[in-house]
Amino acid sequence: MFELSGKRALVTGASAGIGLATAEVLRELGADVVVAARSEEALREAAATLSASYVVADLSDARQIDRLLAEVGPVDILISNAGGPPTGLPSAVTDEAWQRGFELTFMSSVRLARGVLPSMRSRGWGRIIAITSLTVNRPLLGLPVSNALRAGVTNYYRSLALEVARDGVTVNTVAPGYTATQRLAEVFKSPEDEARTLQEIPAARLGTSREVASAVAFLASNEAAYITGQELLVDGGWGI
Repeated sequence: MFELSGKRALVTGASAGIGLATAEVLRELGADVVVAARSEEALREAAATLSASYVVADLSDARQIDRLLAEVGPVDILISNAGGPPTGLPSAVTDEAWQRGFELTFMSSVRLARGVLPSMRSRGWGRIIAITSLTVNRPLLGLPVSNALRAGVTNYYRSLALEVARDGVTVNTVAPGYTATQRLAEVFKSPEDEARTLQEIPAARLGTSREVASAVAFLASNEAAYITGQELLVDGGWGI
């Protein structure tokens, strides 16, 4: 198994679901983990379970991201993760909803990466990983904001990877498929919806948060040093 002893990781959106599972796996591999989210009560409980430190921050607010990065200090591993934008039909998305989604989903990933890069480049080692979605490659009707903005994150991170590869910093994304988290309650409107989706997944089941977290941990490892600018699908074959 990979080892991350001596590495410091910041995991955002880490009070539940894939973010929390990722923090758990990184902690098990020896990393010093700091978790962040906007819900203080849930975040405090998660941090206590992990024996990790935490910082409360709303990633849709640039000033709070600046405060988060200042409090955390230099990190070796950034896991950029944020809650999914609201559901709805593409034609019904308001300008306000687009703007909220842009700040939370796209700009948070840009700002976090920009904030951690100087120290990573100076040390000649860094891992920047965004958790996106299977909708980057195969849009879903009810998730137009996620479809568009997570694709933007993916291509921004690919662009950034080209710039910083020679500095020892890798930049990748992990795109989970249908994973058994609370978010699915917003996607599946009925048991029939879930049953139809399971029939489309070659693995014939939902993924687990831990399975996604393990893929993230691999990309954060020394062993993945020659992998950058990539999107790793963790979807049970759904995107084939």
